[in-house]
Amino acid sequence: MNSNFSFLPPAFDSVAESARLAESCLVGDPRGACFHARFALEAAVHWIYRYDASLKPAYDASLGSLIHEPTFQNLLPEAVFQKARVIQQMGNRAAHEFAALSQADALQVMKELHHFCYWMVRSYAPEAALDGAEWSDGRGPQPLTALHVATRQELEALELRLEEHAQQTFQNQLRLDAMDQKMLALRGEFTAKRAAAAQLPDTHEYSEAETRHYLIDLELHRAGWPLDQARDREYEVSGMPNGAGRGYVDYVLWGDDGKALAVVEAKRTTADAQVGQQQAKLYADCLEAMQGQRPLIFYTNGYETWLWDDVNYPPRRVAGFYKKEELARTILRRGTRLSLATVAVKSEIAGRYYQKRVIASTCGNFEQKLRKSLLVMATGSGKTRTAIALVDVLQRANWAKRVLFLADRVSLVKQAADEFKKNLPDSSPVNLVTEKDSEGRVYVCTYPTMMGLIDQTDGTAARFGVGHFDLIIIDEAHRSVYQRYREIFRYFDCLLVGLTATPREQIDKNTYELFDLEQGVPTDAYELEQAVGDGFLVPPQVRQVDLKFPRDGIHYDDLSDDEKADWESLDWGDHGEGAPDAVHATAVNRWLFNTDTVDQV
Repeated sequence: MNSNFSFLPPAFDSVAESARLAESCLVGDPRGACFHARFALEAAVHWIYRYDASLKPAYDASLGSLIHEPTFQNLLPEAVFQKARVIQQMGNRAAHEFAALSQADALQVMKELHHFCYWMVRSYAPEAALDGAEWSDGRGPQPLTALHVATRQELEALELRLEEHAQQTFQNQLRLDAMDQKMLALRGEFTAKRAAAAQLPDTHEYSEAETRHYLIDLELHRAGWPLDQARDREYEVSGMPNGAGRGYVDYVLWGDDGKALAVVEAKRTTADAQVGQQQAKLYADCLEAMQGQRPLIFYTNGYETWLWDDVNYPPRRVAGFYKKEELARTILRRGTRLSLATVAVKSEIAGRYYQKRVIASTCGNFEQKLRKSLLVMATGSGKTRTAIALVDVLQRANWAKRVLFLADRVSLVKQAADEFKKNLPDSSPVNLVTEKDSEGRVYVCTYPTMMGLIDQTDGTAARFGVGHFDLIIIDEAHRSVYQRYREIFRYFDCLLVGLTATPREQIDKNTYELFDLEQGVPTDAYELEQAVGDGFLVPPQVRQVDLKFPRDGIHYDDLSDDEKADWESLDWGDHGEGAPDAVHATAVNRWLFNTDTVDQV
């Protein structure tokens, strides 16, 4: 066993090949080890998607989309899912960051890949021998004698080629698998094995504390915190309620003026992240007394991170840490934002009584520290103009600097961008579908484009941090949006407003739950019946347009000469009767509307 991945059975050869390549780079080429570990993970994830029938397709074939697809994320134990995140993020850093990666980084990534592979074999090939499969630092292939240490530029170019080939191969394979009866049977077998294995206790040591600590550093780096000064970790504070009167803050995030913007309390055990809440508050109390500025409070166990701005809001779970500018903006806003009740809605943008009312309802929600609102407004009642007027109020009151407006079609994004330019030109609206590198105060975007931009980095840091936007507006909020793209709403920590024309009684329960609302009770509603009664809209008229063939059938005598020639050339079966004089409407409809057609649609 000259490799830590020798326990992988033949079914996982594609994974083993990439894993051994990464392992061979461990000594002498940390960047290469992290890079190839990412592609070993991708091979493993592709294998699971092929053979586990319980998984739903992701919105695209990128590794980030695949591992964050809800059915996949729920399939993995939390520890294993977080290991996949480490491997993915470090692989991306290897290809795109200028800073060197250390031997310790590479070793950590290889251990996480080893744990992921162990879980996969245990789950899908429980008959495989796993005795002696534990990781050993002394085991592994010797590095190549003429090891070529790839540069970041070479790895970036290689990533483009490998990624394109892997995604295309994966999608083609899934299409072929869907038509292969033998493959469908295998999927059933592997799914059953995994379900049975999940019922048995897993005694493998997954080194959770080590992973959690590593994840915290990774997330801080992603938010642009280099952690390269002694004061960043274990910072001593005075005034703690203990015998020595001192304490040591796990992490302090500093502003340019030398004052603490945030404290981070890191629990490195399997304890709930909220165990660190009171400890972090005491550290914030000490720093406020020492410096005259109250920092924000983060507490985390590496898997869950909570933010507590105890001046304004109760604690809430967030996807990561704020960037320096985002923290500074949040603290500055404490003393500069106005009461929303004192800022008038501009009538030239939204002058109708109901538009002003729903804006007031939303602002009232926000004033009461409720961070989500769902507005039901009939089609044609001016949802977009209402949203623009709301953005104007929040920006003038200094509640929102940057806003994201999401729609599900490119044409709707363009329309929204044009409306913002016309009604609120000072907001410098940016259409992220066509202007990905532009900066502004209002961004309009489709859901898929935003999903891709979440993963985009500028060097080490994410382009869009967790706190980048102060408000997200969702046009046509409905269940399918949250099922496919809920990662957007999980990632960004901001106020949330949903707009929908769906009548309140037809909105599904999950949508109400997303906005923390009682079933059937949106934040405000202005529906079609009321709009018609007020004279702003007219009642809809139903026009039924019949199709001739499904209604009357197809008659040979009614066809053109060319169509008659086509008709006679068709294969009408081997009954010796030739082409019929007609095909009746019932046959046409039976051909059009059948189970196979419905399934394909």
